[in-house]
Amino acid sequence: MRVHTIGFTKKSASDFFELLRESGAKRLVDVRLNNVSQLAGFAKRDDLEYFLNKICRMQYVHLPELAPTREMLDAYRKEHRDWDTYQREFLALLDARRIAKMGIKRTIANSCLLCSEDTPEHCHRRLVAEYLNQHWGNVEIVHLG
Repeated sequence: MRVHTIGFTKKSASDFFELLRESGAKRLVDVRLNNVSQLAGFAKRDDLEYFLNKICRMQYVHLPELAPTREMLDAYRKEHRDWDTYQREFLALLDARRIAKMGIKRTIANSCLLCSEDTPEHCHRRLVAEYLNQHWGNVEIVHLG
């Protein structure tokens, strides 16, 4: 199974949609907690769903179960909690939510996980992909940016 990841920040719409189209992914799985923010530009839920269909022939799915809680995000971003603590808490949240047993394999297979961060290093989309690989095995992870 191949899983791509992508962030939309610091990307033009043309770069973003070309990366998605060239990836061969069948659907975009939005793992953001808030997918309607005005700051998201072309990546707001309704616009994104339309563009994905028209430009990439991709399906759009929102799985907020794969997002951190508002409290986690605020502690990391606003209170400057360190990455290691955030990572530990987020992985514990995925365990508590029983994500690996959720029945989402079909949705995740040949998809692309979307978040806002421009790179995967300090983004929960990378943690989700690695978590699924750890629990399901045989997941090839490709970061598009």
